[in-house]
Amino acid sequence: MSPAKPRLPVAIVGGLCEDARRAAVGDILHAAPGTVVLHHDLSAAPSGSVHRTVRDLTGPISSGHAPLVNDCACCALREDLVPELLRLAGAGTYRLAVVELWDSVEPQAMASVIAAENEALELTGVATAVDPAVVLPYLANGDDLADVGLAAAPTDQRTVADTFARQIEYPTVLALATGDEGADDADRALLVQLTPAARLVRLGEGALGPALQVGFDLAAAAARQHPSCARLPQEADEHGVVTLAWHRDRPFHPQRLYADLEDLACAAARSRGRFWLADRPDTLLAWDAAGGALCVESAGPWLAALPDAAWEMVPPERRVAASLDWHLEHGDRCQHLTFTSPGLDRDGLLELLDSCLFTDTEYAAGPVMWQHLPHAFDEFLDPVA
Repeated sequence: MSPAKPRLPVAIVGGLCEDARRAAVGDILHAAPGTVVLHHDLSAAPSGSVHRTVRDLTGPISSGHAPLVNDCACCALREDLVPELLRLAGAGTYRLAVVELWDSVEPQAMASVIAAENEALELTGVATAVDPAVVLPYLANGDDLADVGLAAAPTDQRTVADTFARQIEYPTVLALATGDEGADDADRALLVQLTPAARLVRLGEGALGPALQVGFDLAAAAARQHPSCARLPQEADEHGVVTLAWHRDRPFHPQRLYADLEDLACAAARSRGRFWLADRPDTLLAWDAAGGALCVESAGPWLAALPDAAWEMVPPERRVAASLDWHLEHGDRCQHLTFTSPGLDRDGLLELLDSCLFTDTEYAAGPVMWQHLPHAFDEFLDPVA
């Protein structure tokens, strides 16, 4: 029986910062011999196709077009990406394939597509290339991707801010542009505080290629992003950039929280986490805010709301996160929100958040009475079809 053919290592490099992304890819091409780069340009999608290019250090190797799928450029990318990577793997010529994502494509979706083809391909790293000087402007940009020509489909409702936030928070490596004369210590402190799980690698030092070939754990990456067990920023105060990590073990009053949502959403450049509403005691709620816009949605049940028999089906990362917040009376139900921003008004934010919690009298009324409170979040969580 012949030995199995080695899998082709594949690394992903993405990011809204096109100049930084191109510099990162160039860095890998020069530092890692035998590298090939695959890129799908989605800018021509409105005309009906996605343009594909394949290149190595010597220049272009091939190019072509992938037709739109369901009028969606990202769908076309998914359909065309793996066959092209398998073709490159079959050639046996290359030691590393780099998938350079188009501007607004998020790495998590493409990582899942590549990792699913695990017989011929091995996902070894995911990086987002970024210029530290643009982190704050991008996080403050609430424009719809469609309005700036970066939407991946007619139904794409993402904004620049929330897309950029997910791009920098998912990968294990951040490739920092060397031409960051406009960046200062505060810019770098903001990036560090927002991405506690990432390794920061400066371009031009030859470290990016090796950093993207050490292996990538898809399940662990997904767990770092899931609201129930996300790797959230820790308390920090450096160069004027502050992170508030807010933990409490009593529920929000739904009406008071709803009344203060706008102020809370705008209080920081980035905020996220999980929270507990008194009138929805079994639902773990996700908080995700950037660019002044807030997304609130259900992230499934609290672990304490599940029967014991269901715990075996819960990922171990979820059980560990729940154990850290476990309360004798209400289990893992808690408030765990983080707010990161230059010039954050920490004391004012603490006062505002605490004012939205139950008072001692309201808490003493008990869970049966809590559920009779007006359901202020129905428009977020139970929208009318």
